[in-house]
Amino acid sequence: MKLFNTIIATLLTISTMAQTEEINLLFAGDIMGHDSQIAAAYIDSTKTYSYAECFEHVKPFVEHADLAIANLEVTLAGEPFKGYPQFSSPDQLAIDVQNCGFDVLVTANNHSCDRGSKGIARTVKILDSLNIAHTGTFCDSAEYKSNYPLVVEVKGMRFAILNYTYGTNGITVSNGRIVNMIDTKQITADVAAARSKSDMIIACMHWGDEYVTTPTNSEIQLASMLKKLGVELIIGSHPHVLQPIELDTVSNQLTVYSLGNFVSGQRTAPRDGAMMVNVKLTPQPNGKPRISASYRLTYVHYPMVNGKRHFIVVPVAAAESGLLQPINSTDWGRLNKFATEARSIMSNNVCVDEVK
Repeated sequence: MKLFNTIIATLLTISTMAQTEEINLLFAGDIMGHDSQIAAAYIDSTKTYSYAECFEHVKPFVEHADLAIANLEVTLAGEPFKGYPQFSSPDQLAIDVQNCGFDVLVTANNHSCDRGSKGIARTVKILDSLNIAHTGTFCDSAEYKSNYPLVVEVKGMRFAILNYTYGTNGITVSNGRIVNMIDTKQITADVAAARSKSDMIIACMHWGDEYVTTPTNSEIQLASMLKKLGVELIIGSHPHVLQPIELDTVSNQLTVYSLGNFVSGQRTAPRDGAMMVNVKLTPQPNGKPRISASYRLTYVHYPMVNGKRHFIVVPVAAAESGLLQPINSTDWGRLNKFATEARSIMSNNVCVDEVK
């Protein structure tokens, strides 16, 4: 992994190291596991699963980042593997996400409890066994106290990663498991704790309304609260579509309201794509790095090959430039429809442009 140190919890003392190099972060949206994706990943000859081809075209961008974070919106609860409404994906999904270059997965979302307390525990166990840093759900209070907030160190800079969800689809969190819920009082306390252990705070928020391309009042109010608390990077998920990005160059804070579906079986635009947001941290004489950001549109291409559907995340700009495999006219039309709608949504960005 690119990550130098993965988890630093309560024993971390004030760092004596200062940022001397540029740091590049990458944020990707919802990693889903619909039935169609599970079927596509199944290899008949070996009776195993592989998601490697899903990420082959975006892997270079993810690997280039010093720290890459995504939202794992499934459980790894074991068989029977199932998509909506109660997700459980093969462990191979996490393995191939890691092989793509992702360093941290956030797990607090409305599907965290899809397979009950056993699903939460097994998801944590599998991510731990793969040495994938994660946060948002916990087996018990002891694990929570030991590992939250998650702190990772990159090039001498410490990042505290917080993660919360608006709910769990009405499924009760049971048997002592913990799923971080959006609670302003708790968040305020967590930000204070995170500040004492880190140089920069990233708050990954599972919020908003599904399929709505503008931030809700709740998102806006929560983002305002987080900014007032001093959180530098606010990263949103859940709507499954893109929402705008705002970079406040005065306060040096970034809000990404929704990253969209990084990979999913949802096929109607603009649910059939997402963006990867790149954040560049440039050292400054005062010790506080300057935040700048850009985004790269991605589309979930799903060609039919030899009678079997495939799901492949492709950079939109690369497809438009003809740098990827040929795409038939129907699929090209779908990609173009997504790109057109996505760019319309992102025209409302503040100080953040598309990179091609």
